[in-house]
Amino acid sequence: MTTTEAIRPPVPPFTLETAIQKVRLAEDGWNSRDAAKVALAYSTDTNWRNRSEFVTGRDQAQAFLERKWRKEHEYRLIKELWAFTGNRIAVRYAYEWKDDSGNWFRSYGNENWEFNQDGLMRNRFAALNDLPIKESDRLFHWPLGRRPDDHPGLSDLGL
Repeated sequence: MTTTEAIRPPVPPFTLETAIQKVRLAEDGWNSRDAAKVALAYSTDTNWRNRSEFVTGRDQAQAFLERKWRKEHEYRLIKELWAFTGNRIAVRYAYEWKDDSGNWFRSYGNENWEFNQDGLMRNRFAALNDLPIKESDRLFHWPLGRRPDDHPGLSDLGL
């Protein structure tokens, strides 16, 4: 482990409980929209595929997140565990956001994650689609930041 790496519990191999915890920690981080802090959850040699963009390394991951959250205003995300084994977790997610013109979207996706022994995400493969929605069709209404524990998840919302 280098000085730029740190252990990020929970670490693999994952149990149902620790996989759910890891997913919620990722959701909370992304909902903070703090790119520098979120990037620390990824290994320094992380590799991503996000839509048509390929990201290599923690610095590129941070830059990607900074660009993302400059474009996607009022960003609110819900992640849900789909499957897990050993050092891998699969999630499905949805997030709502609006663009600079005030148009609202709900983005739906799936991610496959692979972690190193220190619990840092080494690989992230994301596939997602954006659905234009009316502001009145929004389902994610909590104040910006962490989703409250009593707010429904994806399955509860019928997503």
